[in-house]
Amino acid sequence: MPRKVSRRTLLAGTAAGAAAALTRFPAPAIAQAEPFKLGLLTVKTGPLAQGGIQMEQGVLTYLKEKNYTMAGRKVDFISADTGGNPAGTKTKAQELVERDKVDVILGPLAAFELYAISDYIKEQKMPTLSLAAADNLTQRTPNPFLLRASATSSQAMHPMGHYAATELKYKRAFCIVEDFAFGYEQMGGFQAAFGKDGGCVVNKLWPPLVTPDYTPYIAQIADCDVVNQGFAGSNPLRFMKQYAAAGLKYPVVTGETGGDDALLKSYGEEAIGLVSCCPYTLDNPIDGNQRFVDGMLKNYDTVPGQYAALLYVNCQVVEAALKTGADAKDKEKFMAALRAVSLTDTPRGTFKFDRFGNVVGTFYIRKIGTEGAKYGLKVWNKTIKTYDNVSQFWDWPEQDYLAHPVYSRDYPPLAKC
Repeated sequence: MPRKVSRRTLLAGTAAGAAAALTRFPAPAIAQAEPFKLGLLTVKTGPLAQGGIQMEQGVLTYLKEKNYTMAGRKVDFISADTGGNPAGTKTKAQELVERDKVDVILGPLAAFELYAISDYIKEQKMPTLSLAAADNLTQRTPNPFLLRASATSSQAMHPMGHYAATELKYKRAFCIVEDFAFGYEQMGGFQAAFGKDGGCVVNKLWPPLVTPDYTPYIAQIADCDVVNQGFAGSNPLRFMKQYAAAGLKYPVVTGETGGDDALLKSYGEEAIGLVSCCPYTLDNPIDGNQRFVDGMLKNYDTVPGQYAALLYVNCQVVEAALKTGADAKDKEKFMAALRAVSLTDTPRGTFKFDRFGNVVGTFYIRKIGTEGAKYGLKVWNKTIKTYDNVSQFWDWPEQDYLAHPVYSRDYPPLAKC
């Protein structure tokens, strides 16, 4: 059984939290019926841990705000560290479902983790609100028990490609990202949208997820007028610092992870000018975001990014479904209630779900500079454009989009520029 700890014991973000494989945050002792059991699959070790720890913090910020209740029911929260690998994710998912008897799973973080557990989720009829992007699980091979209030891997890169071509007027892009599913799907989305609006990708490089030195890859960047990096976790920090140290002057654009707001405290001059597209932005002045940011600062003294914000949003979706009176023990009916949710007062703004269970919402183009910096930060993401009602199919007809293969290492293929 998992070790029981007080909900006041804040393991996330500490050495102890990073080492813990499974942490239970029991609901407060109040007079209620059987607790609603909420499970989280996250990553607390390795290069993706920066985002994984923020995922847990986002959930706990919501639960603290609600006094560990949802729709009047107390919540028992169990957090599991997947180790950031497919086998570990499958094991932890089985433990949450079969041992801990959770009602809903939040997470996992990485696309390759979600692909690894998709069949199991479907077999167990386990409602899962994923952060992981994994395009095809809400496209050609949809999972009826998957809901995504974040984005597909390519969803932020579609508007980024459009913006880079039409407003920044770039013609030749060089792409670099980790060698895994999220990276392939990001760069495929950028290439497709960038190419649709007249741009051309000259090359794509795929460093391994654990790459201590990007210098050999950076040395290959040439013959372009913009670089698109799609690194995740803490990897964007290392890449941008090494890129600046190499003296390259090509401007850099990125998707939802490469310019994540949680990285701002560690970024310096090397990040100034970085343009990103994300489903969440720290500078959003709406009440739902300010309440969330205040909670993160109060609980963890940290500036949140999309990993925390979108897990907070997932909790809002779960509570909204519970408020309809849907029985969480009836998995099909509860899943239907989850898919019917649409919200306005959230950190990311207004959104709804499409017929595949993927989000349709606002995406934000931001540029890192020093203007408007708050919370003691030296650099700041300033929103310069918004794209509303962005679907996973961008501006292609759904049928046309689904007729092409899922974005991969080889699709779309490189063409002569």
